[in-house]
Amino acid sequence: MSQNLLELSGVHTHIGAYHILHGVDLAVPRGQLTMLLGRNGAGKTTTLRTIMGLWQASHGSVRFNDDDITHLSTPQIAGLNIAYVPENMGIFADLTVKENMLLAARKARHANQMDEQRLQWIFSLFPAVEKFWNHPAGKLSGGQKQMLAVSRAIVEPRELLIVDEPSKGLAPAIINNMIDAFAQLKAAGVTILLVEQNFNFARRLGDSVAVMDNGVVVHSGSMRALAEDEALQTSLLGLAL
Repeated sequence: MSQNLLELSGVHTHIGAYHILHGVDLAVPRGQLTMLLGRNGAGKTTTLRTIMGLWQASHGSVRFNDDDITHLSTPQIAGLNIAYVPENMGIFADLTVKENMLLAARKARHANQMDEQRLQWIFSLFPAVEKFWNHPAGKLSGGQKQMLAVSRAIVEPRELLIVDEPSKGLAPAIINNMIDAFAQLKAAGVTILLVEQNFNFARRLGDSVAVMDNGVVVHSGSMRALAEDEALQTSLLGLAL
């Protein structure tokens, strides 16, 4: 069994006439939290969508658990125990929080069939999910919707969790709550791939990091090493921290 749970090798992705990914090489080690960083338009979201089969790679391979998943459909990929939280969160606004959670709980047809112990754990991570359990999801604040999106992704145990910009637009207190939740998930053995713009968020959580620019990965290594090298941060990300 490979040390890496997920591997992209030479992945190219075209969207219509546009060539977005130009040979992405990315490794996501088992049991670690990998940050995918880069300027706006670098190709991060396209990489996640290609992994999930929402956009098809035109060249190269995507491997999960040593199996080639490059040409599988999105439902097939999700069925491999991979959860994806897109940047727009994908909340069903007209459904209640409970109904949103139930849709993701594939083993349950009714709310009382969901894993109660796991739900209590989720409520401890995100108290707002329990507080607004019977409220329409569309009425939640942006931070509460993000909590629901992550909660929905982990309502059943997942081997890989992929999240696109979880801290975007969140208040500092909610960001701290989100960091604690991801730390607990990682401690529980979940492998996590996060796209993030907030470098302080990335620095506090990441084990490994890959930095993208112009559709390719231009740097990979430990998050700690990047966090300690301000010159490298400025070179790769245009940051001055």
